[in-house]
Amino acid sequence: MKIFHQKFKLIEQLERLRKLGSDVGFVPTMGALHEGHLSLLKKSCLNNKVTVVSIFINPTQFSSSTDLSTYPNNLKEDCRLLKTISDEILVFAPDSKEIYGDKMYVKSYDFKGLDKFMEGEFRNNHFEGVATVVELLLNIVKPDTVYFGEKDFQQLQIIKSLKTKINIIGCKTQREKSGLALSSRNNKLSLKSKKVASNIFKNLTFIKSNIFNYKIEDLRNIVSDKINSFDQMNLEYLIIADEDKLVPTDSINYKKKYRAFISVFVDGIRLIDNIALN
Repeated sequence: MKIFHQKFKLIEQLERLRKLGSDVGFVPTMGALHEGHLSLLKKSCLNNKVTVVSIFINPTQFSSSTDLSTYPNNLKEDCRLLKTISDEILVFAPDSKEIYGDKMYVKSYDFKGLDKFMEGEFRNNHFEGVATVVELLLNIVKPDTVYFGEKDFQQLQIIKSLKTKINIIGCKTQREKSGLALSSRNNKLSLKSKKVASNIFKNLTFIKSNIFNYKIEDLRNIVSDKINSFDQMNLEYLIIADEDKLVPTDSINYKKKYRAFISVFVDGIRLIDNIALN
């Protein structure tokens, strides 16, 4: 396994491999790897001769300095997990200066309203930070295909809106046996908290099963009451929106596809999830 801290060395390696006819798959991450990340890497390794994974905790997408400082960072453990998939994965683990240069910055974007609701409403400038670093990483790696998980479906749609010529693949959310969506934040939960957090997915599946049995407003009220009935949980938002424009709706148009998006604090840890409804 080769680990690159400097982008010019990674670029040189990728140029050599491309001359040999290799196509390149890319999985951008912030480390703290889990089975969700590994599932993306498995897809990339299966479909591309070369796979690159970036491990970079991007400061510009955090709205809280505390959240940034407490984000797990263990490159050695991440590489151990990567080796369980393949010794041939190229690891790009830069520092902030290598990505941003001498001065960190965030570009301004027009996401055509994709960032207006859900995470965009509660995490100021989050998606500008995400889009900025993704564009920078794509310009370095220049992959043929890049893989993202659908757990961050809003992020996936926003990345697709950047109109790159790169093939962007969204991959199914990976879950624990309880249904809890895999996330690096799960490591901050106690076993008791994890058990309670499994009710997030249970309520999403309730919405999916009953989307045509109740009015959307009634579904929101039912799920809100269920979530908030647990002392450890506090619902931040529950929104049903169409997949294309991510606009909240109070009625279902059978010609469109919809998802339920949810954010819940479990013992102070913020968890997000979503589910396709039709």
